[in-house]
Amino acid sequence: MAEQRIVLVDSDDAFRKNIKSVLVKLGYWVVGETGDGLSALKMVRARQPDLLIIEAGLAGMDGLEVAKILHEDKLAPVVVVASKFTQSILERAKECRVSALLLKPLDEITLTSAVELAMANYQEVVDLENKVKELKEAIETRKIIERAKGILMESMGLSEGEAFKRMQKQSMNKRISMRQVAEAVILAQNLKA
Repeated sequence: MAEQRIVLVDSDDAFRKNIKSVLVKLGYWVVGETGDGLSALKMVRARQPDLLIIEAGLAGMDGLEVAKILHEDKLAPVVVVASKFTQSILERAKECRVSALLLKPLDEITLTSAVELAMANYQEVVDLENKVKELKEAIETRKIIERAKGILMESMGLSEGEAFKRMQKQSMNKRISMRQVAEAVILAQNLKA
Protein backbone atom coordinates (compact mmCIF):
# COMPACT_ATOMS: atom_id res chain seq x y z
CA MET A 1 0.00 0.00 0.00
CA ALA A 2 3.05 2.25 -0.09
CA GLU A 3 2.12 5.79 -1.07
CA GLN A 4 -0.90 4.93 -3.21
CA ARG A 5 -2.49 8.12 -4.47
CA ILE A 6 -6.21 8.79 -4.13
CA VAL A 7 -8.50 11.60 -5.28
CA LEU A 8 -11.53 12.06 -3.04
CA VAL A 9 -14.75 13.65 -4.31
CA ASP A 10 -17.86 14.34 -2.25
CA SER A 11 -20.14 17.35 -1.95
CA ASP A 12 -20.22 16.96 1.85
CA ASP A 13 -17.07 18.62 3.24
CA ALA A 14 -17.41 16.88 6.63
CA PHE A 15 -17.70 13.44 5.01
CA ARG A 16 -14.71 14.18 2.78
CA LYS A 17 -12.63 15.31 5.76
CA ASN A 18 -13.59 12.19 7.73
CA ILE A 19 -12.76 9.81 4.86
CA LYS A 20 -9.51 11.63 4.17
CA SER A 21 -8.40 11.22 7.78
CA VAL A 22 -9.18 7.48 7.62
CA LEU A 23 -7.28 7.09 4.34
CA VAL A 24 -4.26 9.02 5.60
CA LYS A 25 -4.26 6.96 8.82
CA LEU A 26 -4.23 3.81 6.68
CA GLY A 27 -1.19 5.05 4.77
CA TYR A 28 -2.77 6.36 1.58
CA TRP A 29 -1.87 9.70 0.07
CA VAL A 30 -4.89 11.88 -0.77
CA VAL A 31 -3.55 13.96 -3.67
CA GLY A 32 -6.71 15.94 -4.27
CA GLU A 33 -10.23 16.52 -3.10
CA THR A 34 -13.17 18.39 -4.50
CA GLY A 35 -16.95 18.54 -4.37
CA ASP A 36 -17.99 18.29 -8.03
CA GLY A 37 -17.60 15.90 -10.94
CA LEU A 38 -16.04 18.21 -13.51
CA SER A 39 -13.31 19.31 -11.10
CA ALA A 40 -12.79 15.65 -10.20
CA LEU A 41 -12.23 14.72 -13.83
CA LYS A 42 -9.74 17.55 -14.31
CA MET A 43 -7.97 16.60 -11.09
CA VAL A 44 -7.67 12.94 -12.08
CA ARG A 45 -6.26 13.86 -15.48
CA ALA A 46 -3.74 16.24 -13.92
CA ARG A 47 -2.67 14.23 -10.86
CA GLN A 48 -3.00 10.67 -12.19
CA PRO A 49 -4.07 8.96 -8.96
CA ASP A 50 -4.16 5.22 -8.33
CA LEU A 51 -7.84 5.46 -7.34
CA LEU A 52 -10.82 7.80 -7.34
CA ILE A 53 -13.40 7.70 -4.56
CA ILE A 54 -16.44 9.68 -5.68
CA GLU A 55 -19.99 10.39 -4.56
CA ALA A 56 -22.66 9.01 -6.90
CA GLY A 57 -25.11 11.90 -6.59
CA LEU A 58 -23.03 14.95 -7.40
CA ALA A 59 -24.76 17.94 -9.00
CA GLY A 60 -23.89 18.50 -12.65
CA MET A 61 -21.62 15.69 -13.78
CA ASP A 62 -22.39 12.91 -11.31
CA GLY A 63 -19.92 10.37 -9.97
CA LEU A 64 -21.09 7.63 -12.29
CA GLU A 65 -20.53 9.77 -15.38
CA VAL A 66 -17.00 10.49 -14.16
CA ALA A 67 -16.49 6.77 -13.49
CA LYS A 68 -17.55 5.92 -17.03
CA ILE A 69 -15.08 8.41 -18.50
CA LEU A 70 -12.27 7.11 -16.30
CA HIS A 71 -13.01 3.55 -17.38
CA GLU A 72 -13.13 4.45 -21.08
CA ASP A 73 -9.90 6.44 -20.89
CA LYS A 74 -8.24 3.86 -18.61
CA LEU A 75 -7.26 6.51 -16.07
CA ALA A 76 -7.93 4.86 -12.69
CA PRO A 77 -10.30 2.53 -10.87
CA VAL A 78 -13.31 4.13 -9.21
CA VAL A 79 -15.07 3.46 -5.93
CA VAL A 80 -18.50 5.10 -5.86
CA VAL A 81 -20.17 6.12 -2.60
CA ALA A 82 -23.96 6.54 -2.47
CA SER A 83 -26.26 7.94 0.20
CA LYS A 84 -28.84 5.23 -0.47
CA PHE A 85 -29.08 2.05 -2.47
CA THR A 86 -31.33 1.83 -5.50
CA GLN A 87 -31.44 -0.72 -8.26
CA SER A 88 -30.89 2.05 -10.83
CA ILE A 89 -27.66 3.17 -9.13
CA LEU A 90 -26.46 -0.43 -9.10
CA GLU A 91 -27.29 -0.86 -12.80
CA ARG A 92 -25.54 2.40 -13.71
CA ALA A 93 -22.53 1.40 -11.59
CA LYS A 94 -22.27 -1.85 -13.57
CA GLU A 95 -22.55 0.01 -16.88
CA CYS A 96 -19.90 2.52 -15.81
CA ARG A 97 -17.58 -0.28 -14.67
CA VAL A 98 -17.04 0.99 -11.13
CA SER A 99 -14.84 -1.17 -8.94
CA ALA A 100 -17.06 -0.90 -5.86
CA LEU A 101 -20.31 0.70 -4.77
CA LEU A 102 -20.38 1.63 -1.08
CA LEU A 103 -23.16 3.09 1.05
CA LYS A 104 -22.78 5.93 3.51
CA PRO A 105 -21.84 5.93 6.32
CA LEU A 106 -18.56 4.09 5.68
CA ASP A 107 -16.57 2.18 8.24
CA GLU A 108 -12.80 1.75 8.05
CA ILE A 109 -12.87 -1.97 7.20
CA THR A 110 -15.37 -1.57 4.36
CA LEU A 111 -13.43 1.36 2.93
CA THR A 112 -10.07 -0.40 3.19
CA SER A 113 -11.39 -3.58 1.58
CA ALA A 114 -12.97 -1.70 -1.31
CA VAL A 115 -9.88 0.43 -1.92
CA GLU A 116 -7.45 -2.49 -1.83
CA LEU A 117 -9.59 -4.73 -4.03
CA ALA A 118 -10.29 -1.95 -6.53
CA MET A 119 -6.62 -1.20 -7.01
CA ALA A 120 -5.56 -4.85 -7.16
CA ASN A 121 -8.27 -5.81 -9.66
CA TYR A 122 -7.59 -2.75 -11.80
CA GLN A 123 -3.86 -3.58 -11.93
CA GLU A 124 -4.68 -7.13 -12.97
CA VAL A 125 -6.90 -5.85 -15.81
CA VAL A 126 -4.17 -3.44 -16.95
CA ASP A 127 -1.61 -6.27 -16.92
CA LEU A 128 -3.92 -8.54 -18.92
CA GLU A 129 -4.61 -5.79 -21.48
CA ASN A 130 -0.87 -5.27 -21.90
CA LYS A 131 -0.33 -8.99 -22.36
CA VAL A 132 -3.09 -9.13 -25.00
CA LYS A 133 -1.48 -6.20 -26.80
CA GLU A 134 1.92 -7.92 -26.75
CA LEU A 135 0.41 -11.15 -28.06
CA LYS A 136 -1.39 -9.34 -30.88
CA GLU A 137 1.84 -7.64 -31.83
CA ALA A 138 3.72 -10.97 -31.77
CA ILE A 139 1.09 -12.53 -34.04
CA GLU A 140 1.27 -9.58 -36.42
CA THR A 141 5.08 -9.78 -36.47
CA ARG A 142 4.91 -13.50 -37.17
CA LYS A 143 2.53 -12.89 -40.11
CA ILE A 144 4.87 -10.26 -41.57
CA ILE A 145 7.89 -12.56 -41.22
CA GLU A 146 6.00 -15.44 -42.85
CA ARG A 147 4.99 -13.20 -45.75
CA ALA A 148 8.57 -11.99 -46.21
CA LYS A 149 9.88 -15.58 -46.09
CA GLY A 150 7.41 -16.48 -48.82
CA ILE A 151 8.63 -13.60 -50.97
CA LEU A 152 12.28 -14.65 -50.53
CA MET A 153 11.46 -18.30 -51.21
CA GLU A 154 9.65 -17.39 -54.42
CA SER A 155 11.97 -14.69 -55.73
CA MET A 156 15.30 -16.29 -54.79
CA GLY A 157 14.40 -19.98 -54.90
CA LEU A 158 15.27 -20.49 -51.23
CA SER A 159 13.91 -23.07 -48.82
CA GLU A 160 11.89 -21.82 -45.85
CA GLY A 161 14.84 -22.38 -43.50
CA GLU A 162 17.25 -20.56 -45.82
CA ALA A 163 14.90 -17.61 -46.18
CA PHE A 164 14.54 -17.37 -42.42
CA LYS A 165 18.31 -17.62 -41.86
CA ARG A 166 18.94 -14.91 -44.44
CA MET A 167 16.51 -12.54 -42.72
CA GLN A 168 17.96 -13.47 -39.33
CA LYS A 169 21.48 -12.70 -40.55
CA GLN A 170 20.36 -9.31 -41.89
CA SER A 171 18.68 -8.61 -38.58
CA MET A 172 21.89 -9.30 -36.66
CA ASN A 173 24.18 -7.50 -39.12
CA LYS A 174 22.03 -4.37 -39.27
CA ARG A 175 21.06 -4.57 -35.60
CA ILE A 176 17.39 -4.24 -36.37
CA SER A 177 14.45 -6.47 -35.51
CA MET A 178 13.31 -9.39 -37.65
CA ARG A 179 10.07 -7.51 -38.19
CA GLN A 180 11.95 -4.53 -39.68
CA VAL A 181 13.86 -6.85 -42.03
CA ALA A 182 10.62 -8.54 -43.05
CA GLU A 183 8.92 -5.19 -43.65
CA ALA A 184 11.86 -4.12 -45.83
CA VAL A 185 11.59 -7.33 -47.88
CA ILE A 186 7.85 -6.74 -48.36
CA LEU A 187 8.42 -3.08 -49.26
CA ALA A 188 11.09 -4.01 -51.81
CA GLN A 189 8.73 -6.54 -53.36
CA ASN A 190 5.92 -3.98 -53.52
CA LEU A 191 8.22 -1.50 -55.24
CA LYS A 192 9.03 -4.08 -57.94
CA ALA A 193 5.35 -4.69 -58.63
